[in-house]
Amino acid sequence: MSQDKETSHETSHQFDFWIGNWEVYSGDKLVGHNRIEPILDGMVLQENWVGASGSKGSSFNFYNPQKKKWQQFWVWKNGTTLELEGHYSDGKMILSGQGIDKEGKPIFHRITWFNHADGTVRQWWQSSKDQKTWTTAFDGLYKKVS
Repeated sequence: MSQDKETSHETSHQFDFWIGNWEVYSGDKLVGHNRIEPILDGMVLQENWVGASGSKGSSFNFYNPQKKKWQQFWVWKNGTTLELEGHYSDGKMILSGQGIDKEGKPIFHRITWFNHADGTVRQWWQSSKDQKTWTTAFDGLYKKVS
């Protein structure tokens, strides 16, 4: 196996800390359930989200060796999509990309997943209209379900 293939294979498992069945909390409030599972020989993570209010969505997460970046393709049950890309470093996966807000205007998203030593995962979703001022859209803590 060439060095590039070995590096790509190792890199494709950087997000494995997110694998599992999770209860997701915002503060003390349970806001949803999420199942992250490896597919396609472990090279892709598939996310299936169900919010406490009935929202649903799914994403595919993978390392793209041609771009040398992580990518996420997300779709909600209403057909809305979001494409993000980025990198893993210092115990954090940081993905960002541009979407469209409710008024049809561009909005930028940056989502950071923190790989905590206690096995929890924090997901911090920020949004911006100008990429200078960011507001928190979601700040949740993933706790594994046995």
